[in-house]
Amino acid sequence: MPIQTAKLSDPAVRAFVTALNAHDKDAFKAVLAPGATMADDGSERNLDEWTDREIFDSHGHLEVEKETAQGRGLVARYSNDTWGEMRTRWTFQVENGKVAHFETGQD
Repeated sequence: MPIQTAKLSDPAVRAFVTALNAHDKDAFKAVLAPGATMADDGSERNLDEWTDREIFDSHGHLEVEKETAQGRGLVARYSNDTWGEMRTRWTFQVENGKVAHFETGQD
């Protein structure tokens, strides 16, 4: 059974998932720390290009199944118009209430 986004433990991660699922690019950027970075399947990616392609342009959606690491790790069903649905893992580094780095990949 999925975890409701509003019940996610870490406020920055909760804001990240909320903005992603709402396709709200401004809210998404607001939750990121200056100079935030990300990696996909172990490879560093350009955050702006990746989020445009994998989230905003392709209607990405995250349904959280499980939290780990005090809410800074997620196992989720991720779907978008490009790849369909897949089981993914997400880990977050949060600094001063903002996401400084996140990693995702297939689980």
